[in-house]
Amino acid sequence: MSETDSFIDEVTEEVRRDKLFAAFRKYGWIAVLIVVLVVGGAAWREWTKAQAEAAARRFGDAVSAAQAENDPTARLKALEAIATSGVANGDRGIVLNFLIASAAVEAKDQAAALTALDKVAKDPKAAVDFRDLAELKRVLVAGASLPDSERKAALEQLAAAGRPYRPLALEQLALGQVQAGDKAGAIKAFKELLQEPGLTGGLRQRATAMIIALGGDPAAS
Repeated sequence: MSETDSFIDEVTEEVRRDKLFAAFRKYGWIAVLIVVLVVGGAAWREWTKAQAEAAARRFGDAVSAAQAENDPTARLKALEAIATSGVANGDRGIVLNFLIASAAVEAKDQAAALTALDKVAKDPKAAVDFRDLAELKRVLVAGASLPDSERKAALEQLAAAGRPYRPLALEQLALGQVQAGDKAGAIKAFKELLQEPGLTGGLRQRATAMIIALGGDPAAS
């Protein structure tokens, strides 16, 4: 290589370096910003994950302590305190309301039980399974205090095709006919219940027993 060629190469290299440094001075902050965002994003994800895990642990510990209360009234108060502590959101809040309702039933506090179940039944963010279960429990807990028309309307909605607790709702509708003194209608309703697909063994036994108790024949069409 001639001295001229060598000189040209050196000049070219210097020009490249100058352009590179100039570009870095002009756009280098973008690279720094990208690094900061990546590192900051990772740190934020880890922080939020740790916060969520800590909240879950606090909720679990609080519920365990509340459930350890042997007295239903004390258990109810402990669970209600968790509800106001801010650690029960989303699915945890749904679970907590079911636990509150259960403790309230044991403590014979119907109002507290119905309030907790209403929160789930009317929660648009809750899954249909949870809402329907809460509504079914609400009907059962309310019992005779619920007007017959309201009770029937709620159960008929729960008994619609495809609803998760349709068989249980049909059973309650049939029991309503028994209470109303409509034996023939009740027998028919229980027989139709026996035709439901996926009927559990316990529910099948109860329906069969009711048909017999009402003077019907489960095998007769």
